[in-house]
Amino acid sequence: MTRDLVIRGGTVVTMDPGRRVVTGDLMVADGVIAAIGGDDFTARGPSLDASGCLVIPGLIQSHIHMCQTLMRGRADDLDLLGWLRQRIWPYEGALDEAATRASAELACAELLLGGTTAILDMATVRHTDAIFAAAQQSGLRATIGKAMMDAGAEVPTSLREDSQASIDESLALVARWHGASGDRLRYAWAPRFVLSCSEGLLRDTVAEARRTGTRIHTHASEQQAEIEVVRRERGMDNVSYLDHLGMTGADVGLAHCVWLSEAERAILARSHTHVLHCPSSNLKLGSGIADVPDLLARGISVSIGADGAPCNNNLDAWQELRLAALLPKHRAGVTALPAQQAFELCTLGGARALGLEDRIGSLEVGKRADIVVVDVERAHVAPAESPYSALVYACRASDVRHVVVDGQIVVRDRTLETLEVPRVVAAARAHARRIANTL
Repeated sequence: MTRDLVIRGGTVVTMDPGRRVVTGDLMVADGVIAAIGGDDFTARGPSLDASGCLVIPGLIQSHIHMCQTLMRGRADDLDLLGWLRQRIWPYEGALDEAATRASAELACAELLLGGTTAILDMATVRHTDAIFAAAQQSGLRATIGKAMMDAGAEVPTSLREDSQASIDESLALVARWHGASGDRLRYAWAPRFVLSCSEGLLRDTVAEARRTGTRIHTHASEQQAEIEVVRRERGMDNVSYLDHLGMTGADVGLAHCVWLSEAERAILARSHTHVLHCPSSNLKLGSGIADVPDLLARGISVSIGADGAPCNNNLDAWQELRLAALLPKHRAGVTALPAQQAFELCTLGGARALGLEDRIGSLEVGKRADIVVVDVERAHVAPAESPYSALVYACRASDVRHVVVDGQIVVRDRTLETLEVPRVVAAARAHARRIANTL
């Protein structure tokens, strides 16, 4: 780990309680932010030039599927259930360990080069160790869980598990990975969604997650056809059913939540459950648009994620941020989600969703050094008089210049230092072609 690091000459968008924007240097010591705003810090280690740049908290994406990256471009123009049944589940069932590792490495490279420093990820049913290993090598901060699938008429045999085996494997992963790499890697239980999980598995997941002090990450109320099947099979709306089982609370993240009843919105607010908003995915699958302003007005924690590459088709937090800010304006008015509030979704909101708000999500002395340096002197961003407007509406992944995670420089001058990108891309392409030939 870097002993000392100074990021020099930037404009620091702190996202601290006072939302200070400070001109000057930022110093890191032993992976922790040590000082902000001076101009005479002495580094005993490397320095990063941030002149002409904004220095921001690392972006946080709270719903990702790194295992799906090899399927990018092969699952277009389908709705959710067709997308799962015809493309994604057969693909995931065909993944071996090497292909899973290649998929995750490609995702890690894209995420880090684009300024995403922390994620909440749902893997597939098998080979979750390969996902963790890729995140470990890349330097990404990641909370990852094995997908759990023990039921459902449409779930293929290649993915269907025995209920107890699913619990046992998840517990083994908790033991191996939760808190690894200096707590940069953590575990979250990941029952896929109601339609692929028995009630017994969901109840056992809640019990084990609470016993082990780990989080829960699942999908809910993404698309109307899904909700109709849940009502028919379980006799309740999606979020109401999960709440009935105890799968709501401050340790639970529900991806999507596009279609919610009034009662379900009240449940989310009462229970402090996190909503993981994925605007690009919801648009591409034709699922709808989550009512983010209403959720925020109720005090519900909202964060953003790209979802998986086959339903997006990239893992770019900047595109999700821009869409999250723009989409509510047609329905709720142009002031519905101002730029500063939108930027909170991918910083403080993401930190809350991961249960790490005391460590990341803002640049404050004592917090872990997850930091991104963004060039705002490029033609499509300048003059960047408002940092929040520039970040939300103008910046792109290609504007990211440096990335630091837990005090380690992982991207320097737009070059990833932890993975060899040409090798990662070549391996991903080869495995993608091989898997496609088996489907």
